[in-house]
Amino acid sequence: MSTMPASFDDLIRSHPQPILVDFWADWCQPCHMLAPVLKQLASEWKGRLTIIKINTEEKPQIAQRFGITGIPTLILFKNGQEVHRTSGALPLPALKQNFERFL
Repeated sequence: MSTMPASFDDLIRSHPQPILVDFWADWCQPCHMLAPVLKQLASEWKGRLTIIKINTEEKPQIAQRFGITGIPTLILFKNGQEVHRTSGALPLPALKQNFERFL
């Protein structure tokens, strides 16, 4: 997993792999519960998926642009387009079921 790059739009458009964006905040307990699950997912899907984290407190303009009203929210981008979104701290099997079909 990595932090947000200098140009979010450039990354989304040009990245060869699907990108899963984790919108989170430090004060959000479910976000902290989701973090190790995402770390495990990143490890299992290495080479197939890139996960980046966007702190909604530090980058509110990006969260607002994507209509983030609750966190954690995960948005999957493929070929520069949003293809799936989910909210809440889901367990690993649920995350795999939600996103694997897009890889």
